[in-house]
Amino acid sequence: MVNQELAKIFQRISLYLAMREVPFKPHAYERVAFALESLAEDVGAIYKRDGRKGLAEIPGVGESIAEKIEEYLKTGNIRLYEQEVKRMPVDVEELTSLEGVGPKMVADLYRKLKIRNLKELERAARAKRIRKLPRFGEKTERNILEAIEFAKRREGRKLLGDIYPFVRDYELLLKESGLIQQVSPAGSFRRMRETVGDIDLLVTSRDPKKVIAYALSHIPYEKLWGKGETKISLRSTHGFDIDIRVVPRKSYGSALQYFTGSKEHNIATRRIAIEKGLKLSEYGLFKGKKMIAGQTEEEIYNAMGLAWISPEMRENQGEIKLADTRCPQKLPHIIGYQDIKGDLHCHSDWDGGDHSIEEMAAAAMRMGYEYIGIADHTKALHIEHGLDEKQLEQRNKEIDNLNSKFEARNSKQIQNPKFKILKGVEANILKDGSIDIKDEVLAQMDFVIAGIHSNMKMDRQKMTERMIKAMRNPNVDIISHPTGRILKKRDEYQIDFEAFLKAAKETGTILEISAWPERLDLNDQNIRRSKEAGVKMIINTDSHNKNQLHLMEFGIAQARRGWAEKEDIINCWPLEKLLKYFK
Repeated sequence: MVNQELAKIFQRISLYLAMREVPFKPHAYERVAFALESLAEDVGAIYKRDGRKGLAEIPGVGESIAEKIEEYLKTGNIRLYEQEVKRMPVDVEELTSLEGVGPKMVADLYRKLKIRNLKELERAARAKRIRKLPRFGEKTERNILEAIEFAKRREGRKLLGDIYPFVRDYELLLKESGLIQQVSPAGSFRRMRETVGDIDLLVTSRDPKKVIAYALSHIPYEKLWGKGETKISLRSTHGFDIDIRVVPRKSYGSALQYFTGSKEHNIATRRIAIEKGLKLSEYGLFKGKKMIAGQTEEEIYNAMGLAWISPEMRENQGEIKLADTRCPQKLPHIIGYQDIKGDLHCHSDWDGGDHSIEEMAAAAMRMGYEYIGIADHTKALHIEHGLDEKQLEQRNKEIDNLNSKFEARNSKQIQNPKFKILKGVEANILKDGSIDIKDEVLAQMDFVIAGIHSNMKMDRQKMTERMIKAMRNPNVDIISHPTGRILKKRDEYQIDFEAFLKAAKETGTILEISAWPERLDLNDQNIRRSKEAGVKMIINTDSHNKNQLHLMEFGIAQARRGWAEKEDIINCWPLEKLLKYFK
């Protein structure tokens, strides 16, 4: 949890420094925030073992930032952060969460209108005070109001990726108590929905009272909503609600099935139970007063004549019908969390990433991958140090040299004997649908990803035509983050998705499922639509750091929610089959 707390502070420092237009430092703090979020080991444990020297080995952490991490670990505060808040007391994180509102705009709004938070911003926009400011105008004011309305529709839920480390920490905390037999998250988290309302944890124990007391003394909270002998509800200091329930072991499966949901799935399963003369609740499956199942989910489903259904599929979208053992069709064999053989959307230090190609490849090998694709940004994306044609050719030579080096080394090893680094790019789809890199250079790549990074507010017809033109380029293999959304910040592009799918099928273009927690794009519904249209997909992390390769889990979860099978996802395939599929 310390990693997440520090990441949030450094992200805020980055924003405060950007507001003051301090050169270079905002990016440095942002990089460290990303590195800490994806760091597998607790930063406190690193410091305890290796001191400040160990902290300095974290990607992006130099002597100055290591000193600030040490300060936080010792005092719980960072003086620089407190000074920045005092200098400009605005909720910079809340305000910059709006689409189109950056740190510089926040600074202007504070200096000229003393706007400190979202409420004050909305009040000023509705009073038409923003349009009167220099360089703002009526259009900017209207865009701000639209962004506020979008944010309101999505408030109250947390991103799956933001809440995930806390859930795993709470699970571990309870396991380490020595008081419990079983523990599992439930609710929308267990179904791996892209956003999560609150955290539900189910526990079995011989001593429920001690479990409740232990949880209260070990989980930092700001408000206790309720406390009983077998349940507590509280608001954590990180701003989300947690329910911990201690249930009898004989009812663990039925409680897990009930609290996992979804509500619609549970209504449908209870209806099936009633039709069979049974009663299903969180306490078990009953025939009259006799409990006939409850200890495991499998026995609950089986007793109702159903196959067990993966939590990610429990949305009452046809899964119950296919789970019926009498149904000639069966549930799809959705991909597993260990089925991915490589990640093809990874950035290196050539375009501003934190690690070299060799370091990214070594991390992929440690994960058991057979291949990794280096897809650096291209020249139209100046903010990400995009590469031009000459730089791409130089980078490709480095990849060739590394492959020769790995081939010589791996021939002596049993693990990953044929590991390969693939040459790729994440090229830019320009406003007219053309690609920002010459075709003769694109043709030298093992694969080409193309994505939209500018001009995102085109009308439906023009945006659709733009995407289709890009897919018709014979060098374009993959479309990255196809709908362009940023969760809780930016909606999808205006696009005719059916026409888009048809063109993808006709051109053999692969659609990306971005595992990046703020994107998860394609979403579960569009994954299922793509599968039904016969369009192949790929799950990528968009990693700019070797630790971010582990974000793959979030993309796999969305693919499972969209009922994708191994044959639908091309990076479940071995290298030879994968390369043959590209254009």
